[in-house]
Amino acid sequence: MKKDLIAIIDDVLPQTQCTRCGYPSCNEYAKAVVDNTAEINQCPPGGDEGIIKLAQIMNKPVMALNPENGEIKPRKIVYIDEDVCIGCTLCIKACPVDAIIGANKMMHTVVADECSGCDLCIPACPVDCIHLIDDAKEWTDERKWRARGRFDQIQERRNLEKLAREKRLQEQTELLKKVKQSSSVETKEALPNDFIAQIMARAKSEG
Repeated sequence: MKKDLIAIIDDVLPQTQCTRCGYPSCNEYAKAVVDNTAEINQCPPGGDEGIIKLAQIMNKPVMALNPENGEIKPRKIVYIDEDVCIGCTLCIKACPVDAIIGANKMMHTVVADECSGCDLCIPACPVDCIHLIDDAKEWTDERKWRARGRFDQIQERRNLEKLAREKRLQEQTELLKKVKQSSSVETKEALPNDFIAQIMARAKSEG
Protein backbone atom coordinates (compact mmCIF):
# COMPACT_ATOMS: atom_id res chain seq x y z
CA MET A 1 0.00 0.00 0.00
CA LYS A 2 2.78 2.42 1.00
CA LYS A 3 4.77 1.45 -2.11
CA ASP A 4 1.74 2.16 -4.30
CA LEU A 5 1.25 5.58 -2.70
CA ILE A 6 4.90 6.45 -3.29
CA ALA A 7 4.49 5.50 -6.95
CA ILE A 8 1.37 7.67 -7.27
CA ILE A 9 3.14 10.70 -5.79
CA ASP A 10 6.26 10.05 -7.84
CA ASP A 11 4.09 10.02 -10.96
CA VAL A 12 2.81 13.51 -10.12
CA LEU A 13 6.28 14.98 -9.59
CA PRO A 14 8.03 16.64 -12.59
CA GLN A 15 11.06 14.27 -12.66
CA THR A 16 13.49 17.15 -13.15
CA GLN A 17 15.71 15.66 -10.39
CA CYS A 18 16.69 19.21 -9.43
CA THR A 19 17.02 18.49 -5.67
CA ARG A 20 15.35 21.81 -4.77
CA CYS A 21 12.94 19.84 -2.59
CA GLY A 22 15.89 18.96 -0.36
CA TYR A 23 16.08 15.33 -1.53
CA PRO A 24 18.44 13.70 -4.06
CA SER A 25 15.63 12.66 -6.43
CA CYS A 26 11.92 12.99 -7.09
CA ASN A 27 11.40 9.44 -5.87
CA GLU A 28 13.17 10.13 -2.57
CA TYR A 29 10.98 13.20 -2.09
CA ALA A 30 7.90 11.06 -2.78
CA LYS A 31 9.01 8.63 -0.07
CA ALA A 32 9.51 11.49 2.38
CA VAL A 33 6.03 12.88 1.65
CA VAL A 34 4.48 9.47 2.33
CA ASP A 35 6.54 9.13 5.53
CA ASN A 36 5.39 12.62 6.60
CA THR A 37 9.01 13.76 6.90
CA ALA A 38 8.53 16.27 4.07
CA GLU A 39 5.66 18.62 3.26
CA ILE A 40 3.76 18.72 -0.01
CA ASN A 41 4.99 22.23 -0.84
CA GLN A 42 8.69 21.65 -1.51
CA CYS A 43 8.76 21.21 -5.32
CA PRO A 44 9.17 24.50 -7.24
CA PRO A 45 9.16 22.89 -10.73
CA GLY A 46 5.82 21.24 -9.94
CA GLY A 47 4.28 24.65 -9.31
CA ASP A 48 0.94 25.34 -7.66
CA GLU A 49 -0.67 22.62 -9.76
CA GLY A 50 1.70 20.03 -8.35
CA ILE A 51 1.03 21.14 -4.77
CA ILE A 52 -2.73 20.88 -5.35
CA LYS A 53 -2.35 17.34 -6.72
CA LEU A 54 -0.19 16.27 -3.78
CA ALA A 55 -2.68 17.82 -1.35
CA GLN A 56 -5.49 15.79 -2.91
CA ILE A 57 -3.49 12.57 -2.80
CA MET A 58 -2.36 13.05 0.80
CA ASN A 59 -5.69 14.51 1.94
CA LYS A 60 -4.00 17.66 3.19
CA PRO A 61 -4.85 21.35 2.83
CA VAL A 62 -3.28 23.20 -0.10
CA MET A 63 -0.20 25.17 0.92
CA ALA A 64 1.89 27.87 -0.69
CA LEU A 65 5.31 26.81 -1.92
CA ASN A 66 7.91 26.90 0.84
CA PRO A 67 10.20 29.83 -0.10
CA GLU A 68 13.16 27.94 1.35
CA ASN A 69 12.86 25.58 -1.62
CA GLY A 70 12.82 28.34 -4.23
CA GLU A 71 10.26 30.14 -6.35
CA ILE A 72 7.75 29.12 -8.99
CA LYS A 73 9.13 30.50 -12.23
CA PRO A 74 8.69 29.91 -15.97
CA ARG A 75 10.60 26.82 -17.09
CA LYS A 76 14.20 27.32 -18.07
CA ILE A 77 16.84 25.15 -19.67
CA VAL A 78 20.56 25.75 -19.96
CA TYR A 79 22.91 26.38 -22.82
CA ILE A 80 26.70 26.35 -22.91
CA ASP A 81 28.73 29.22 -24.35
CA GLU A 82 30.92 26.95 -26.43
CA ASP A 83 33.53 29.67 -27.05
CA VAL A 84 34.22 29.84 -23.32
CA CYS A 85 33.86 26.13 -22.45
CA ILE A 86 37.18 24.50 -21.47
CA GLY A 87 35.94 20.90 -21.68
CA CYS A 88 36.42 20.09 -18.00
CA THR A 89 33.43 17.62 -17.98
CA LEU A 90 32.26 18.82 -14.55
CA CYS A 91 28.87 19.80 -15.97
CA ILE A 92 28.47 16.35 -17.50
CA LYS A 93 29.08 14.76 -14.11
CA ALA A 94 26.62 17.17 -12.44
CA CYS A 95 23.80 16.61 -14.94
CA PRO A 96 21.30 14.11 -13.45
CA VAL A 97 19.63 13.31 -16.78
CA ASP A 98 22.55 12.96 -19.25
CA ALA A 99 21.51 16.03 -21.22
CA ILE A 100 25.07 17.30 -21.80
CA ILE A 101 27.41 15.74 -24.32
CA GLY A 102 31.12 16.28 -24.83
CA ALA A 103 34.53 14.86 -23.98
CA ASN A 104 37.46 15.86 -21.81
CA LYS A 105 39.19 19.03 -23.11
CA MET A 106 36.63 19.27 -25.91
CA MET A 107 33.63 21.55 -26.32
CA HIS A 108 30.42 20.49 -24.54
CA THR A 109 26.85 21.14 -25.62
CA VAL A 110 23.38 20.75 -24.14
CA VAL A 111 20.71 18.64 -25.83
CA ALA A 112 17.88 21.11 -25.31
CA ASP A 113 15.02 18.61 -25.59
CA GLU A 114 16.59 16.45 -22.88
CA CYS A 115 17.49 19.22 -20.43
CA SER A 116 15.25 19.13 -17.34
CA GLY A 117 16.15 22.65 -16.26
CA CYS A 118 17.57 21.47 -12.93
CA ASP A 119 20.51 23.93 -13.38
CA LEU A 120 22.78 21.73 -11.23
CA CYS A 121 25.46 22.14 -13.88
CA ILE A 122 25.72 25.92 -13.38
CA PRO A 123 27.52 25.93 -10.01
CA ALA A 124 29.72 23.06 -11.22
CA CYS A 125 31.15 25.12 -14.10
CA PRO A 126 34.51 26.75 -13.20
CA VAL A 127 34.37 29.31 -16.04
CA ASP A 128 30.71 30.41 -15.82
CA CYS A 129 29.94 29.43 -19.39
CA ILE A 130 26.52 27.87 -18.65
CA HIS A 131 23.46 30.11 -18.79
CA LEU A 132 19.69 29.82 -18.40
CA ILE A 133 17.27 30.47 -21.25
CA ASP A 134 13.52 30.02 -21.63
CA ASP A 135 12.40 26.53 -22.57
CA ALA A 136 10.70 26.90 -25.92
CA LYS A 137 8.84 23.62 -25.48
CA GLU A 138 6.38 22.30 -22.93
CA TRP A 139 7.62 19.85 -20.30
CA THR A 140 5.45 17.04 -21.59
CA ASP A 141 4.97 13.61 -20.02
CA GLU A 142 7.17 12.21 -22.79
CA ARG A 143 10.08 14.51 -21.86
CA LYS A 144 9.43 13.94 -18.17
CA TRP A 145 9.67 10.16 -18.37
CA ARG A 146 12.60 10.23 -20.77
CA ALA A 147 14.43 12.30 -18.17
CA ARG A 148 13.45 9.85 -15.44
CA GLY A 149 14.68 6.93 -17.54
CA ARG A 150 18.07 8.57 -18.10
CA PHE A 151 18.32 9.42 -14.39
CA ASP A 152 17.69 5.78 -13.47
CA GLN A 153 20.31 4.65 -15.99
CA ILE A 154 22.89 6.97 -14.44
CA GLN A 155 22.15 5.66 -10.95
CA GLU A 156 22.45 2.07 -12.16
CA ARG A 157 25.74 2.83 -13.90
CA ARG A 158 27.16 4.54 -10.81
CA ASN A 159 26.11 1.64 -8.60
CA LEU A 160 27.85 -0.82 -10.93
CA GLU A 161 30.99 1.34 -10.98
CA LYS A 162 30.97 1.50 -7.19
CA LEU A 163 30.66 -2.28 -6.92
CA ALA A 164 33.50 -2.71 -9.42
CA ARG A 165 35.74 -0.33 -7.42
CA GLU A 166 34.95 -2.16 -4.19
CA LYS A 167 35.74 -5.49 -5.84
CA ARG A 168 39.09 -4.22 -7.16
CA LEU A 169 39.92 -2.81 -3.75
CA GLN A 170 39.11 -6.10 -2.05
CA GLU A 171 41.20 -8.03 -4.56
CA GLN A 172 44.16 -5.69 -4.04
CA THR A 173 43.83 -5.99 -0.28
CA GLU A 174 43.77 -9.80 -0.41
CA LEU A 175 46.75 -9.84 -2.76
CA LEU A 176 48.79 -7.58 -0.49
CA LYS A 177 47.92 -9.74 2.51
CA LYS A 178 49.24 -12.80 0.67
CA VAL A 179 52.40 -10.93 -0.33
CA LYS A 180 53.08 -9.95 3.28
CA GLN A 181 52.39 -13.46 4.53
CA SER A 182 54.70 -15.11 2.00
CA SER A 183 57.47 -12.49 2.00
CA SER A 184 60.84 -12.96 3.62
CA VAL A 185 61.71 -11.12 6.83
CA GLU A 186 63.68 -8.57 4.82
CA THR A 187 60.73 -7.91 2.54
CA LYS A 188 58.40 -7.58 5.49
CA GLU A 189 60.68 -5.02 7.06
CA ALA A 190 60.67 -3.08 3.80
CA LEU A 191 56.89 -2.87 3.88
CA PRO A 192 55.61 -0.14 6.25
CA ASN A 193 52.65 -1.03 8.45
CA ASP A 194 50.40 1.37 6.60
CA PHE A 195 51.40 0.13 3.13
CA ILE A 196 48.06 -1.55 2.51
CA ALA A 197 46.21 1.53 3.69
CA GLN A 198 48.22 3.65 1.25
CA ILE A 199 47.42 1.33 -1.65
CA MET A 200 43.74 1.28 -0.72
CA ALA A 201 43.64 5.09 -0.55
CA ARG A 202 45.32 5.30 -3.96
CA ALA A 203 42.83 2.84 -5.44
CA LYS A 204 39.93 4.89 -4.08
CA SER A 205 41.28 8.11 -5.55
CA GLU A 206 41.82 6.48 -8.92
CA GLY A 207 38.29 5.06 -8.83
